[in-house]
Amino acid sequence: MKYISTRGQSPALSFSQILLGGLAPDGGLYLPETYPQISDADLTTMRGMSYAELAYAILSRFVDDIPADDLRAIINETYCADVYAYTRQEQNAADITPILQLEDNLYLLSLSNGPTLAFKDMAMQLLGNLFEYVLTKEGKTTNILGATSGDTGSAAEYAMRGKKGIRVFMLSPHKKMSRFQTAQMFSLQDENIYNIAVNGVFDDCQDMVKAVSNDAAFKAQYKIGAVNSINWGRIVAQVVYYFKGYLAVTQNNAQKVSFSVPSGNFGNVCAGHIARMMGLPIDKLIVATNENDVLDEFFKTGVYSPRSSEKTYHTSSPSMDISKASNFERFVFDLVGRDSEKTRTLWSKVDNGNSFDLKADGYFEKIADYGFVSGSSSHASRMQTIREAQAKYHVVIDTHTADGLKVAWAYFDKQTPMVVLETALPAKFEEAIIESLGHAPERPSVLNGIENLPQRFTVMEASAEAIKAFIVENT
Repeated sequence: MKYISTRGQSPALSFSQILLGGLAPDGGLYLPETYPQISDADLTTMRGMSYAELAYAILSRFVDDIPADDLRAIINETYCADVYAYTRQEQNAADITPILQLEDNLYLLSLSNGPTLAFKDMAMQLLGNLFEYVLTKEGKTTNILGATSGDTGSAAEYAMRGKKGIRVFMLSPHKKMSRFQTAQMFSLQDENIYNIAVNGVFDDCQDMVKAVSNDAAFKAQYKIGAVNSINWGRIVAQVVYYFKGYLAVTQNNAQKVSFSVPSGNFGNVCAGHIARMMGLPIDKLIVATNENDVLDEFFKTGVYSPRSSEKTYHTSSPSMDISKASNFERFVFDLVGRDSEKTRTLWSKVDNGNSFDLKADGYFEKIADYGFVSGSSSHASRMQTIREAQAKYHVVIDTHTADGLKVAWAYFDKQTPMVVLETALPAKFEEAIIESLGHAPERPSVLNGIENLPQRFTVMEASAEAIKAFIVENT
């Protein structure tokens, strides 16, 4: 299996060769040359598998340069009940991603049972183990540079803390995450973890990461790696739980399932797109946004028009406060027939602060073939959805999952199973839950008082040169 860049000007490489690097040298994102296909017989066999067995069945189709026994051992170490222990009382931690039925044909896929209570643990725990394996085998080190709007940072840091040969430099927008999210990251005292609070919004942090990654000489000299969802290892790991969700709510392979996915950087729903391209019987992929509705606008009009940082809203679902969706390039590359020249042209417009219109180019009408639809939410609708979920289903959901459920209701036909992807446990957004329900959500007892722990971080202006200097100073 070889991987190519969406922009077509980088050589095809193996999984291990692209694992540490994030962006391709030409600024594009890696995708497999072709998507492996899942047959009806394969899907039937998968019905009896544990999560770890299912992960191996999927990932081994994408990873052919790590010995099978080693890959299986890494997966077994990653997907075990001890790691994903924060399940609801009625659920079994051994399921890893338990399904919760809300009503007939409407389900919640629990993805937030890992150490940081967010769905990003599902991929990041695997990535941490893969990184350590590859670095140890090759006798190398890496400096991970990432940007987070909330959950990626803590998931990455908890996955990488104490790992040999790895330093993590994580950028986050200063004072724009929840108190719990901030405490999860900034309270870590591990010597290989560096938290940088940037005066700006998430897109400023992401632009800093891209600027450093596009400086080929600096990236090579300081061995810059990436764990954001631009990293292919993150995306392919997330493909697995679409298969798990599908198998959990169907009885036979003739059935189709729709997924509603809270979306900011497009990585989570991009994994669903890849599962569909592999042959998973998906009906709709519902892109659920908040007030930062650039993606909703695109799927309704064909115009992709990222906003400036000044026009990006700070909302009560902060992990989705993103106006430049990095992984969107992967989908558009497929949409335009894997035409790398076309993709380069489109993203040159985006990189220069402009928009593009795929309706004018004739590609917009093809979106229906990929199953995508979309919707958006406001703060008021999030608060109402949280209240309705508790009243109707006796379950407390976080603000991002509320975005997903609100938009799911709009497309739910009661005939086709609908799976809403949970993104975090409500404890991560306590202030919003108190506003909605009048009381604090439950949290794992080991995390009580985390906001009061000493915090270690550096405040920085939004400057690529500033983060470069910081990396040099601390390497």
